[in-house]
Amino acid sequence: MKPLPVYPVYDIEPVRGEGAYIWDSKGDRYLDFYGGHAVISIGHSHPHYVRRISEQLSRIGFYSNSVRMPIQEQYAQKLGELSPYDDYDLFLCNSGAEAMENAIKVAAFNSKRNRIIVFEKGFHGRTSMAVSCTDNDRIRTQFDNTAQIQRLPLNDLDRLEKAFDEDVAAVIVEGILGIGGIHVPTPAFLQRIRSLCDQYQSVMVMDEVQSGVGRSGKFFAHEWGGVKPDVIALAKGMGNGFPIGGVLVRPEMEAWKGMLGSTFGGNHLACAAGLAVLEVIEEESLLDNALRREEELRTKLNDIQEIKEIRGHGLMLGLVFDIAIAELRKSLVFDHNVFTGSSSEPNVLRLLPPLSIGSTEIDMFVEGLETALRNLQVSQPPVQV
Repeated sequence: MKPLPVYPVYDIEPVRGEGAYIWDSKGDRYLDFYGGHAVISIGHSHPHYVRRISEQLSRIGFYSNSVRMPIQEQYAQKLGELSPYDDYDLFLCNSGAEAMENAIKVAAFNSKRNRIIVFEKGFHGRTSMAVSCTDNDRIRTQFDNTAQIQRLPLNDLDRLEKAFDEDVAAVIVEGILGIGGIHVPTPAFLQRIRSLCDQYQSVMVMDEVQSGVGRSGKFFAHEWGGVKPDVIALAKGMGNGFPIGGVLVRPEMEAWKGMLGSTFGGNHLACAAGLAVLEVIEEESLLDNALRREEELRTKLNDIQEIKEIRGHGLMLGLVFDIAIAELRKSLVFDHNVFTGSSSEPNVLRLLPPLSIGSTEIDMFVEGLETALRNLQVSQPPVQV
């Protein structure tokens, strides 16, 4: 038996991580400006994180949700302290796709309707209803395409208003579109979604799987839009590498016992990892750090003429070029030992470094990027955008 091939992979084997760096099996060090799909929020192998998990494992690592687990209550309380949602209820699961599945389920049960509005270039997961809402025909089956999904352009107020009526169960939008190319919903657009959901008694669902847990410089990216959704899905940065996901549900919404469930969700180790992340974010002021480092990055990157636009908030940024960036990414990782990310837009380089990143790492990244661009000499043909 062999593992099912899921992604194209670089021929690099990470064996150790510390802060913003990873080392491979050959002993070479890499600067991590991608964090394994925005998962590494507080840095690799943070001492407090390692200690929290180790101490928990030495006591008990797992039991099911059929018994009391005070650590779940501790996690929910801390999450409420750091986010604007101390009065919401929290369902814990294991991943972003699972969070989205359960968010959609809560929305459908509460609205008792079938049609869901989503947005072009959105990515919400690869499972069942989550993939039905994802804008990628290649990963949807004939079963996934039976869902009543209406896909609209992001930030198009006119199309949004025309699409709304009493049949809309929910509107699902990412806090910042990640895989779609780091597109940010405007405050006016988010506020109009909120008002239309109120008017038609539809459910506003925010997908903060990638953009949440401080990634944008606020705890949730939708805070930049000044709205409060009904349901919020989160994952990735919650556990700094340990599998954990969650759904925040407005207290007025019904979520009866048995509607949602998870064998592994909210287990002792997952909550210990999640608590460690929240404690480090608070103690090290990582939301403030994300905004300071964003300002540094933008200042330095503005001097690079090949960059046509910088999208995003905090440490969830997309650098827009007029060339495809595939060769640039390869050069960064193999010639300059820097990990970065791609997106569904071939000319967008995605940056998702740890929230704890420092000025030294920013200088290293910018220097590597400038050198890589010089060496490539813009040899690729422009892409149509």
